[in-house]
Amino acid sequence: MKITSITVWGIRLPLIRPFIVAYETYDDMPTLLVKVETDTGIAGYGEATPDQHVTGETWESAYSMLVHQLGPLVIGEDPFAIERIHERMAATVYGAPSAKAAIDIACYDIMGKAAGQPVYNLLGGRYRGVMPVPYVVSILPPEEMAREAVEALQDGYSTIKIKVGNNPALDVERIRAVRKAIGEDVQLRVDANQGWKNRALSMWVLEQVKDCNIDWIEQPVIADDISAMAEIRRQIHIPVMIDEGVHGDREMRETIVKQAADKLNIKLMKCGGIYPALKLVAQAEMAGLECQVGSMVESAVATAAGAHLSAAKKAIISNELVGPLMFSRDVAPFPYEGKAIRLTERPGLGLEVDDHTLAELAKMSAVIA
Repeated sequence: MKITSITVWGIRLPLIRPFIVAYETYDDMPTLLVKVETDTGIAGYGEATPDQHVTGETWESAYSMLVHQLGPLVIGEDPFAIERIHERMAATVYGAPSAKAAIDIACYDIMGKAAGQPVYNLLGGRYRGVMPVPYVVSILPPEEMAREAVEALQDGYSTIKIKVGNNPALDVERIRAVRKAIGEDVQLRVDANQGWKNRALSMWVLEQVKDCNIDWIEQPVIADDISAMAEIRRQIHIPVMIDEGVHGDREMRETIVKQAADKLNIKLMKCGGIYPALKLVAQAEMAGLECQVGSMVESAVATAAGAHLSAAKKAIISNELVGPLMFSRDVAPFPYEGKAIRLTERPGLGLEVDDHTLAELAKMSAVIA
């Protein structure tokens, strides 16, 4: 089997409501969809959702990378030779993880379809069936965040995650307001998205909310300061999750050596796809870290890839695969069952992606052959 052509669509998916995190406000989500075709007639879909604050890529740069570098590079390759494909991509381009993830995900979709198996069966088999998802609350005034969290519980969610990080003093009010509104028994997760910058400021905030029964605090300091993460972990009793601080093996090793986290948030867009994510899961499990599969607010395609990884691995105890729930229009239906994911036994990613929909949504497109 050989890859014969790749189509790249640059699209912007409309959000139901603005998504607000410490470093950005999104009114829609720019993403890239790829279709990888083979000489057997089997095609697979992948996705790149870059974030310049996290992956160092923009929508435009990732598009250019796929069209001019990575796409031509893998023409003629066997999609089953996933290690060779990653080796060639790494030798040609440093970084660019979301662009590489698009190729990787499409190859796994092809492998599953060729084998007649869902992707999770290629990753170790289904360990989990139903996978609950949390409700993610954007940065808003404390009373609005509290109200939205309560409405989410009434709508059937069982876990609340809140975004903070743009105003430490106000963040304390946000956390306390949400906890008071939802009660003591509901799981509450807090994500600062690097917004508290340093150890001292992070410690001040966390001291103010230490009685709020937080499941974990995610990435309070800037991504590169793994030492600060380690200091915070040693000084507080709230579990610490590292996210932007770990992209690949190098940061994973440093995190383990410095004992800088209790949990790891794996995102396919950060690490380069399913194949490198498997390595991170193995390293985390060896070191006793629990894992989560997160999201860059991706379409059904990358969300499905993350879901197959989550379903296959015991060490992955949670997910934030909520992108399709946040869009008013997507590229394919996604298998949510209530407020949870239940993957089918359909081969590959298990999705029905409509090329006509992609073409209609596209702001830019190209075919590589």
